[in-house]
Amino acid sequence: MDDRGSNRSPVIEVCNLDLKIAEHHILNKIDFTIQAGKFVGLIGPNGAGKSSLLRCLYRYVTPNAGRITFIGKSLFDYPRQEYAKHVAVVLQEIPEQFNLTVFDVVAMGVLPHKTLFSSVNQQDKTHILNAIDKVGLGDKAQQPFSHLSGGERQRALIARAIVQQPTFLIMDEPTSHLDVKYQIQIMALAKSLNITVLASFHDLNLAGALCDEILVLQQGKLVAQGVPIDVLTAELLADVYDVRASVVPVPCPYDGVVQVPHIRYHYGCQS
Repeated sequence: MDDRGSNRSPVIEVCNLDLKIAEHHILNKIDFTIQAGKFVGLIGPNGAGKSSLLRCLYRYVTPNAGRITFIGKSLFDYPRQEYAKHVAVVLQEIPEQFNLTVFDVVAMGVLPHKTLFSSVNQQDKTHILNAIDKVGLGDKAQQPFSHLSGGERQRALIARAIVQQPTFLIMDEPTSHLDVKYQIQIMALAKSLNITVLASFHDLNLAGALCDEILVLQQGKLVAQGVPIDVLTAELLADVYDVRASVVPVPCPYDGVVQVPHIRYHYGCQS
């Protein structure tokens, strides 16, 4: 387990966070804490505010009120490059990256650690190639990034995050357009990094199997948080998603001991 920040403050503390657009509340009084090394899932129906919350955390938008603390310091007190050393982001929208090769895209992960005129050295190149190998793209390092499949592009972006060596990885529904195989592969790969992760999910069974904790958003409010087996109940699914389902405890696929929820939807019996 990566212990960066484990003897200090929580990696992320969000307190009374509000976000408005044209007087419409997108996020309303959000409070939560993420401890170092936790893999945390963010779930909720479309329009619940998941992407907006993540955008606040990677400083794409500025909230109207509230406080976000990153490792004991206000999020917005970090200089841009210093924050980029600690936080990596993998988004749902996969960029074409023009005519860059896979190696070039992954190499972007070293930029926050470089001064303005410094170049990639041999140690950096070795680290980049090792990261590309780790995500199973060793034979595609010199191929154009734009020629990769969707799943391969997301793996390349995970490799970029590995090279960046972040304390905190934010993932905004990176698997929503991928086949089931790649959905499992990408999230399992992120979990294997053993760093603090906050990832939004559409697949609730995948979230239940992989996550240490779950945050649930509904209409811009945080309505539940905790371990998956406690959060993902039939009652919550009915209330938040308006679906009927049964939730059965099953052994965690990673240790076979911890109980995780498996959701069985009642197709054709919805309200």
